[in-house]
Amino acid sequence: MNLDVERVLREEAPQVLGALVRRFGRFDLAEDAVQEALLAAAQRWADQGLPRDPRSWLIRVGYRRMVDLLRSERARARREERSAATDADLLDPGRRATVPDSDDGLALLLLCAHPALNTASQVALTLRAVRGLTTAEIAHAHGVGEATMGTRISRAKQRLVRAGARFTPPVDAEDRAARTAVVMRVLYLVFNEGHTASAGEELSRVDLTSEAVRLARMLHASLPGDAEVTGLLALLLLTGARGASRVGVDGALVPWEEQDRSSWDAEAIVEGTALIDGVWNQREAGPYQVQAAIAAVHAAAGSDGETDWVQIAVLYLWLERLVPTAPVRLSRVVAVSRAYGPERGLALLDDLEGRHGLRADPLVARRERIVRAHLWERTGRVRAAAELFREAADLGANRVEERYLRGRADLLG
Repeated sequence: MNLDVERVLREEAPQVLGALVRRFGRFDLAEDAVQEALLAAAQRWADQGLPRDPRSWLIRVGYRRMVDLLRSERARARREERSAATDADLLDPGRRATVPDSDDGLALLLLCAHPALNTASQVALTLRAVRGLTTAEIAHAHGVGEATMGTRISRAKQRLVRAGARFTPPVDAEDRAARTAVVMRVLYLVFNEGHTASAGEELSRVDLTSEAVRLARMLHASLPGDAEVTGLLALLLLTGARGASRVGVDGALVPWEEQDRSSWDAEAIVEGTALIDGVWNQREAGPYQVQAAIAAVHAAAGSDGETDWVQIAVLYLWLERLVPTAPVRLSRVVAVSRAYGPERGLALLDDLEGRHGLRADPLVARRERIVRAHLWERTGRVRAAAELFREAADLGANRVEERYLRGRADLLG
């Protein structure tokens, strides 16, 4: 497929889906209609080129297919049959589809955080809808198998049908707060998948990180007084600021301590730091604010040697009390080892492994080996470290990381 066509289809898919869901309230059918519109576009645009307004074209095609799907379902559901008697769109399928002027990405996020779904299903469904992540990518972000995630997404759609199959906006402040929490979690996961892709030949996926930042800006604009929303935007900006320095000109991964900090995005750092500074003392900080504070400490250091690792270790301890997850625990190990030495880091790692089984946790199984290998290398266990680097490489799907780990192992012997 032409790269321009592929890019446009990927960018416009969530907007088209959002427009159809907002108009018809049916995610399950709207997703099918969008897929058919995308297929039709891929076939036609490859020969005829991009239309003047791709989004309008896709919405009109998806709209007509949506009407066909609803009319077909009408025979099987009395509710849709009653709707057909009064809905002008179904009575007149030739009626022109309304193309919204606004961005439907954030609206779609809020709609997908439907109270009929549990949190895991809400996150999985919105990851699929808003940025078109594959089942494998979503599974990686959750630390589960692809088959398990496929089943989860399928059941989520079925649950929506049983619940009435209509998406509605938040009904009150409590509902909006609950959905906003899901939206923040989704944006965080989308950004993380883009920051270090779960598969492929590239370390990062800028399309995902950029979309997460864009939607986080929209969420912040709609809730400027929410300290956690502000913290999330700050975190994404500060983390994304170092994106250009993570891969060298040869395409190889550049470790944190070797990155050229002059290539970090200074504007994003200034903006992100100002955001977290502005909300830090407002009230008790939440997880996104604490993570943004950690990122700000990193960004403030002129070099790796100037980093205040003691402060970072303290912040990770705070974060672990808020969200006692395997990734946070492992990050605290790294901070402690940098602040107090590799032996202290190994002692903490062994303690956490004994109490929480980090090595067997799918979210950190590979990274646990990488961290331990680095610590063993620093304490002189070079050959054991090399074996662990190779073991970690065997567990990863991202080719850039895999090449780095194997190269590291080869250097150690």
